[in-house]
Amino acid sequence: MVDLIGKRVPKLDAPEKAMGASAYVHDIELPRMVHGKILYARRPHARIVSIDTAKARALHGVRAVITAADVPSTPFGFGKDNFALKGDKVTCCRDEVAAVAADSPEIAEEACGLIEVEYEDLPAVFTAEDALAADAPMIHEQWPNNVRVDYNYSHGDVADGEAESDVVVEGAFELHRVTHGCIGPCGIIADFDSSGRLTVHSLTQVPFLYRNDMAKIVGLPAESIRIKQTAICGGFGSKLDIYPYDPICVFLARAAGRPVRLLFDREEEFFASPFRQPATIRMRSGAKKDGTLTFRDVDLLLDNGGRTSWGATTPWIMIRSFSSLYRVPHVKVFGRVVYTNNPYAGAFRGYGNPQATFAIESQVDEMAEALGIDPLDMRLKNSLEPGETTGQGMKITSCGQRECLENAAKKSGWKEKRKELPAKAEGRVVRGIGMASLFHVGGGAKIYRSDGCGTILKIDDFGRVTLISGSSEIGQGSETVLALIAAKELGLPLESIHVINNDTDLTPWDVGVHASRTTFIAGNSALRAARTARDKIITAASKLFDRPSGEMALADSNVVMARTGEVLGSIPKVIRSLHFSGRHEMVVTSDYYEPPSESEDAEFKGNISPTYSFATQVAEVSVDLDTGVVRLETLTSSFDVGKVINQLAIEGQVEGGVLQGMGYALSEDMKFAEGKLLNANFTDYKMPTTTDLPELINDFVETNDPDGPYGAKGIGEAPLIPVAAAIVNAVYHATGVRFTELPLTPERVFVKLREAQTLREADQGGRE
Repeated sequence: MVDLIGKRVPKLDAPEKAMGASAYVHDIELPRMVHGKILYARRPHARIVSIDTAKARALHGVRAVITAADVPSTPFGFGKDNFALKGDKVTCCRDEVAAVAADSPEIAEEACGLIEVEYEDLPAVFTAEDALAADAPMIHEQWPNNVRVDYNYSHGDVADGEAESDVVVEGAFELHRVTHGCIGPCGIIADFDSSGRLTVHSLTQVPFLYRNDMAKIVGLPAESIRIKQTAICGGFGSKLDIYPYDPICVFLARAAGRPVRLLFDREEEFFASPFRQPATIRMRSGAKKDGTLTFRDVDLLLDNGGRTSWGATTPWIMIRSFSSLYRVPHVKVFGRVVYTNNPYAGAFRGYGNPQATFAIESQVDEMAEALGIDPLDMRLKNSLEPGETTGQGMKITSCGQRECLENAAKKSGWKEKRKELPAKAEGRVVRGIGMASLFHVGGGAKIYRSDGCGTILKIDDFGRVTLISGSSEIGQGSETVLALIAAKELGLPLESIHVINNDTDLTPWDVGVHASRTTFIAGNSALRAARTARDKIITAASKLFDRPSGEMALADSNVVMARTGEVLGSIPKVIRSLHFSGRHEMVVTSDYYEPPSESEDAEFKGNISPTYSFATQVAEVSVDLDTGVVRLETLTSSFDVGKVINQLAIEGQVEGGVLQGMGYALSEDMKFAEGKLLNANFTDYKMPTTTDLPELINDFVETNDPDGPYGAKGIGEAPLIPVAAAIVNAVYHATGVRFTELPLTPERVFVKLREAQTLREADQGGRE
């Protein structure tokens, strides 16, 4: 049997999805099921004077109408400032004020239109800067200055670092809102059985935490709630929190006495689901003349929106990169997350790191230019090494940062092209090359008080394995990774492994899909369970075949002598020998709980992940000077993955991440006016597709992390994080114009290139 670890293995559920057999939430039909719709405020800031639902309730086919007066007012969300339905006032256009359940989505939509709400409009504020003004309207009474949370971090002494510097650069970076763009919109089905137990068909990425949150909001014991994850058509962090539509659907099901399905349409998916947190980053950086980095001084200002979700916590990860992307002895970060009357942000792949990396890597290039040092050499000079601890207390175990830099440079032809470009031009199209790197968690992060994943593994009489994992599959291929691990350890073919990971009534506990943790945490848990099962099989085989257990192994579905390969008997035969023998049946449980990481202290210091990921990307771009069109022609990436488990899955992660990074850099932009989203569709919101992918050159560095399964660590978020920074550095190389605001739309690029040309001409005229 061929060892499949490191090979290109298709996802286990690929045939099912290709045939259209996967059950998405849109596909599930329950007996007597009705349909839910939500009435949104559609105004940024207002008091609710009255709500009249009489006409809606009278409409034929309506089964339930609810407002805040009909449901518990339990606060939830990161800031405990959100409610299922709002009864006092609304603080952004997406606030939910009423909901309807009806026999069809069309009737429910019509009924929402019949609900009469009288509002008293209040002054609104739409930028974080304006929200900080002394006369700004107060959005939440308990936060009179509109600052929801602040972050204050430092190590070393920035003043000392600046005194040591031979060059100092400073600038402000404006990062915008982008949506996850999941192909499958949000949806949920809530169903109470005859005993009052609730089953929720959900798209959540965190089923056990979601169950606990739901229990508190709807007033049920957690054990009375079952979460069944349907096939998920896109997550990327958008399903990491619980949102108002979730309990709203449960309340509708309770009121209607029937199962209720609530599905977003595409417009709702845009304006009523979370997005990437916008940020203003003001930063100063310094270096010595030999390229040694000295300090970073960072001021962050984030628009929190009208409620608080996971977007408010992104500085927690941003600080990690400011402190530890390269070796920097003196760092200070001050951040404020400010209420406005815009919709609110959530978790998004990379979790603040694309914003931080954009600023950091832009200034690394600026310092390299000022010092006359190659940007590659500048980064190599300051790269981290295995065994060191960063200023923020993160312990670096495996570390391929230097290898990633060197490999990406070699495979992209960095040295040659930095000399050749941008001199080579075709007409008015110029080309440039730029690079950027990343530092990110690679095995989860101590966001919660504890971390871990449980596994139950059962082997039947025929050698078929059922692996029940607490981890969640959201399209990233984790079920295939776990199956590969079990197959290797048990000497069984991959088709003998069946993974169950979508039902809280069956699966053990896990904290969910986030922080690039699943391969590391769930993989270790599955590895432990498989090895326990392997040892039990060999112990039983030793007695059955009268051979020393230490000389036996499992291979090709058989028990064999490890040294000679002699087949002693099949694994199913050994399993059957255990029946009624008084020994344990072939069901084992295991976990990987509390990995070697720690919660940070009050100063934001601590080793929050058991391992860390590194990567470098080199972008080659073309810029049309007449139109401002920027094209990413080639992207060369080198990722420290610890160990490749499934080559095909990693390649897929890279392709998807690069596309998201391209969209962030070049085209995607949520356009708001007075808190209202103007481009809530795929026509006006410019998201790249697979046809826009550049030539991709991928390299994977295997550093064999000492704690990872077979040495592996996470890569899920990494591929998109440095893309925008690499592109902007390449555009500067091509044009001599540095961009500090995204996206690089043709209009923005054209205007800034013309402005730069006008300044150059004026400067030349002045000298003449």
